[in-house]
Amino acid sequence: MELEDLVREARASADPIRAEATRRYFKTAEGEYCEGDRFLGLTTPVSRSIAKRFVELHMSDVGRLLESPYHEERSIALLILVGKYGRADAQERAHICDFYLKHMKWINNWDLVDISAPKIVGPHLFEHGPKPLFEMAKSKNIWERRIAILASLHFIKQHECGVTLRIATLLLDDKEDLIHKAIGWMLREVGKESAAELASFLRENAAAMPRTMLRYAIEKYPPQIRKAYLEGKITEAERLSRKAPAA
Repeated sequence: MELEDLVREARASADPIRAEATRRYFKTAEGEYCEGDRFLGLTTPVSRSIAKRFVELHMSDVGRLLESPYHEERSIALLILVGKYGRADAQERAHICDFYLKHMKWINNWDLVDISAPKIVGPHLFEHGPKPLFEMAKSKNIWERRIAILASLHFIKQHECGVTLRIATLLLDDKEDLIHKAIGWMLREVGKESAAELASFLRENAAAMPRTMLRYAIEKYPPQIRKAYLEGKITEAERLSRKAPAA
């Protein structure tokens, strides 16, 4: 497995028209969250296919690929790491997670975080303690904060919602819309696992939650309940929830 072969294959699949559309979608203009990022125009299936074929790429080359100026090549690097993590033993998994955390500078967009943090950072810290997530949640870097909340998805899937709720509380006053969406999404996942824990969190925090965060969190509720929460009628929302049939 040679890095040069991977790059050659990725560049051969480039689509300039798609690249331009993707550049606009990911907010790359001056002052936007992905300012200056560059794109090849690869589709997600193509990126995943390349990553699957090159999963044995040496870690040093994965690091070089992760430093690529092209967004899709960084994505492929992270997909390779996810593939490696899934087949690794405990010692190798620790190395991969450490590698990931040391390269967070290059994990610099929401999609890069979302395809990797729940499958590498989450599983590793579920086994070794979530303290680093709470530290990342306090970072000035938006992507580190998003890694913290997205990594907690693995905890939810293991029936442990407390980590997500604690991180959500830490980030309640965050100014970034991408963090509001991520927290709301994870709270919605909490609700799938434990309706009672989500209801308790909303009872304490709904009035202070940014609108986007709240909308995402309550997305699966029936319309009447969503309306009550959005109007600040928390007691009414809880009353309606108790009367609603079980999902």
